[in-house]
Amino acid sequence: MRMSRTYVPVLRETPSDAEIVSHQLMLRAGLIRQTAAGIYAWLPLGLRVLQKIGDVVRAEQERAGAAEMLMPTIQAADLWRESGRYDAYGPEMLRIKDRHDRDMLYGPTNEEMITQLFMSETKSYRDLPKTLYHIQWKFRDERRPRFGIMRGREFLMKDAYSFDLDEDGMRASYQAQFRAYLRTFAALGLKAVPVRAPSGPIGGDMSHEFHVLADTGESAIFYDAELENISIEDPDAVEKLSATYAMEEEEHAKVTDCPVPAERLLKRRGIEVGHIFAFGTKYTEAMGFSVQGRDGATVHPLMGSYGVGVSRLMGAIVEACHDDDGIVWPEQVAPYRAGLINLRQGDEACDAMCETLYGQMRDAGVETLYDDRDERGGSKFACMDVIGLPWQVIVGPRGVKTGVVEVKNRRTGEKAELSPEDALAKVLA
Repeated sequence: MRMSRTYVPVLRETPSDAEIVSHQLMLRAGLIRQTAAGIYAWLPLGLRVLQKIGDVVRAEQERAGAAEMLMPTIQAADLWRESGRYDAYGPEMLRIKDRHDRDMLYGPTNEEMITQLFMSETKSYRDLPKTLYHIQWKFRDERRPRFGIMRGREFLMKDAYSFDLDEDGMRASYQAQFRAYLRTFAALGLKAVPVRAPSGPIGGDMSHEFHVLADTGESAIFYDAELENISIEDPDAVEKLSATYAMEEEEHAKVTDCPVPAERLLKRRGIEVGHIFAFGTKYTEAMGFSVQGRDGATVHPLMGSYGVGVSRLMGAIVEACHDDDGIVWPEQVAPYRAGLINLRQGDEACDAMCETLYGQMRDAGVETLYDDRDERGGSKFACMDVIGLPWQVIVGPRGVKTGVVEVKNRRTGEKAELSPEDALAKVLA
C-alpha cells in the first residue's frame, strides 16, 4: 500500500489527554481516533492489526475444537429477563427501545442468546459436547471510560460458549479453552499469567483471568515464581498453572496465610485480556434447556463461557512492545511487514528503484507500506519508527548510485547496506 493512497494521520506530539503508553502511541501512529467518550474508529493500520490478532485467536479456537459463528450486537431484553440478568446486570448495559416500543439492548455478552439458539435444535446427548464462538463488537457503558481502548465502552471480543452433558465434560471444555488462551497469548509474543478470579455477574465457581505482564499494566498481581517455569507445551500445563498461586492484589489482600514463601512471591503489573468461566446449569436451567441423557433421563446441559478482548489485546501488545521512538510490533500482528522509504521522492532514479523494489516485495508476498510522499527524510524516519513495522527498507540517492539500499530491523536497530535482492531476502527470512 502506498502512503499517498491510504490514511495514516501520524501525530508528531503526544496528545495531552492520553494517559497511558498504548493510548498515546495508538493515537500517534494513526491507528485509532476517538468519536465519542470510550468509542473509537479503527483507521486502516489499526484495522489491519485488529484483523491479524483476530486471525491468531481464530486459529487457536479452531485448534481447540470450537466452531465459529456470528451473533448480532442487538438483543431482545426478554431473553435477559428469562435468565434473570436484565435487572441484575446494572447500568453498564445499554438499554434501548425499538420503534415498536420493545425493550432491546446492545449486548455486553451472549450467554442468553447462544443458549436460545442452541437449545432450539438440540434434543439429545448425541448433540453434545459443542463449543461455539464468535468475534463481535460489545458495548458496556463504563461510568468513566479511560486509557483509550483499554477501558472503552465499545470493544471487539471473542466469546466462546461450551455445552456439555456432565461435570467431567464441562471441565474438559474449560481446560481446552484454558490451553487455547495460553497458546493464543504466546503466539502473539505475550507472557500471560492465569489468575483465579471471582466470576461476577456471569456466575459460576470456576473462573480464571489472564493477565499480560507489562510494566505499565493497570493491575498488580501476585504469583509464585514457579509459574514462570511451567511450559505451555507441558501436557499438564493447565493443571499445574491452575494449582499455582496467582491472584490480583485485591484478592491477595484477603489471604491471611499465603502458601508461597516470601522469596518466591513475585509482584508484577498486568493487563487483563481474557476471562473464562464454567457455570454449569445457571442459564440452561433458567431458560428451560434440557436434553435426553444416555439413560433416557432429562438433564440440563452444563455451560462455560470464555472471553478474550481482541481490541484490548492490541493495547496490551503496544504496552508490552514499544520503545522511546514508538511501537515495536511482533511480526505476526504488524500491519505491514516492511516499510519502504523513498528519501528523494521525485528523483527519477530513486523513484525507479523504489517502484521496482515495491513490485518485487509485493510479488514475493511481503506486505509493504511504501512511503511515497513528498516529505523530508527525517519526517519519514520518525513516521516509520512510531508506526513500528518490523523492517524498514530505505532508498536514497547515494545508495541508488552504488546499487544498494539500507535495511533496518526495527526491534534491534540493526542496519545494513545490501543489494535490493539481498534486502528482499533479508526481509523475507
